[in-house]
Amino acid sequence: MAKLAFLGLGVMGFPMAGHLAAKGHQVTVYNRTPAKAEAWVAQHGGGAAPTPAAAAKGADFVMACVGNDDDLRAVCLGEAGAFAGMAPGAIFVDHTTVSAQVTRQMAAEAEARGLGFVDAPVSGGQAGAENGQLSIMCGGAPAHYDAAEPVMAAYARICKRLGDSGAGQIAKMMNQICIASLVQGLAEALAFGEKAGMDGRAVVEVISQGAAGSWQMANRHATMLDDRFDFGFAVDWMRKDLGICLATADQVGASLPVTALIDQFYKDIQQMGGGRWDTSSLIKRLPR
Repeated sequence: MAKLAFLGLGVMGFPMAGHLAAKGHQVTVYNRTPAKAEAWVAQHGGGAAPTPAAAAKGADFVMACVGNDDDLRAVCLGEAGAFAGMAPGAIFVDHTTVSAQVTRQMAAEAEARGLGFVDAPVSGGQAGAENGQLSIMCGGAPAHYDAAEPVMAAYARICKRLGDSGAGQIAKMMNQICIASLVQGLAEALAFGEKAGMDGRAVVEVISQGAAGSWQMANRHATMLDDRFDFGFAVDWMRKDLGICLATADQVGASLPVTALIDQFYKDIQQMGGGRWDTSSLIKRLPR
């Protein structure tokens, strides 16, 4: 069993850190809002620390799941950052969805300090985190990944190294591009079916068993038809992720015309007051 720190206890980080504690690891948590860390300790044991550096002190692995590029820099760098508290040879595992650019910057800073760094964004949403069934896409040195993989197994359905630093983040961008297109297609199909007088649930029962089937169809069609959007990943976060995708596409010379369009559809949802609705709320734009 390892001595671990976990930084960031949101809807993903809270249960992920809980799985690590359940496996018998010694876990110290940090959260920007201390009350959340105290609630985690009350439920899972372990300890809470006032800064990332204090949480990371003596840890073999430091796991993070925060909000964006700036949040990642804040928990890594500075006198109170995790890197300041980590001993040479310790490994930082970042589960945040961020740009590949900041990932490579943090990995270079970690290397200069004698630390390991694995970018390991996740897919599977809140349910995947709670059930320990996340897909984890990783980048970094093979030795660092090999050391961290057994720890991540506590909440992984699949965990795979896909290349050097930043590869995990590029894979997560590909994941979000796919999801955006799938949700828009499902929203259009369901809204179209309603206008044409069809029973959407009955149709999905059939078409989900064929080439149209997807996780989104299986898990979101009913809630979309019921006009319920308090499940999973919020629109605000999807727009953050799609912004990273589009910026990276410009950098590498790729074309993402459909993704750019759906990003604007999500902007429409935000303007409707749905920034905290889940991503399946794209159907709210369509006449039904």
